Amino acid sequence: MPCLAQRCVCVLSPELSAHPLLSPAGYALPLVVCPLDSKGPHVSRVEMTQLVMPSDANALGTTFGGKILQWIDMAGGVAARRHAGGPAVTASIDSVHFDHPIQLGDVVVLRAQVNRAWRSSMEVGVRVERETGPDSTRHHAVRAYLTFVALDEHGRPRAVAPVEPATEEDQRRYDQADERRRQRLAVRR
Repeated sequence: MPCLAQRCVCVLSPELSAHPLLSPAGYALPLVVCPLDSKGPHVSRVEMTQLVMPSDANALGTTFGGKILQWIDMAGGVAARRHAGGPAVTASIDSVHFDHPIQLGDVVVLRAQVNRAWRSSMEVGVRVERETGPDSTRHHAVRAYLTFVALDEHGRPRAVAPVEPATEEDQRRYDQADERRRQRLAVRR
């Protein structure tokens, strides 16, 4: 039996009929199962800023790749958590491209958002830019794609809302995320 919004399915639940507060007469109560409403990518968007300190850089004054990966994972995790509405863990870092070096003293800006969501997993894209010069000009430095999985209170994967692209750019990211997922899954087999 559909709900008023015609998105839900009503099923009989014998488990609920055994509960005296929910069904004092012992009748099988209907359990309404509704899919999660979709969310636009803007819900998950994150912008994080870091300053490259001496402990973040090697002897040549270039930021450690591992430090950049840590920041990417943190920004991606916040985006995934925002989309999932709760805890999410890193399942994989699929692709990281260090296109330009980030130097000691640079301001690093990380921008992340959920590109697409499946049952419990989400692809998060992270773009890293460096600010240089007196006018704080931003230059692209690193791009990465990560997969996060939403968890319930027992640490098990749980369903997340689908992503609904709002712009042409969102749609491009959404479509490309599906292709990257197919490639990831093909490698795992």
